[in-house]
Amino acid sequence: MDKLLSEIIDLAIQREEEAYDFYMDIFNKLEDPSIKDTVEFIAKEEKKHKAFLVNYRKGDYGTDALRMTDVVEYKIAEYLEEPEITKETKREDVYLIASHREARSHQFYTELANKHEENNVKEMLLKMANEELKHKEKMEYLYANTAFPQTAGG
Repeated sequence: MDKLLSEIIDLAIQREEEAYDFYMDIFNKLEDPSIKDTVEFIAKEEKKHKAFLVNYRKGDYGTDALRMTDVVEYKIAEYLEEPEITKETKREDVYLIASHREARSHQFYTELANKHEENNVKEMLLKMANEELKHKEKMEYLYANTAFPQTAGG
């Protein structure tokens, strides 16, 4: 693995660590045990992402380990303001906060990729951006289904 790509993987690992800390900070501010469980789940997802990147850096995965996939862009985070965290934060607000966080990560990797010529570094950055967009999609899906649950009437 070339030096620049290794540095980018290190940066991505750092961002996953920061994301884990971000969610655990939210976890520590909440009181409702069921919502705390939700936040803990999201934090553990960030730990899994970090573990993947550590293994990728070690060479445990090939260059096609991350694949570009189509993502449904609900654009909820783009249209709804990011709520503040309080002891009474509701589950759907946690998902909305997570959506905003993942959107910022997607933007970070996309902007970084755009600073590179077509090469393996740019490709890896675009794949990382796509991963963050997939995380955002998941959080927005959970937000929509929690904030607007389906009723018996359809």
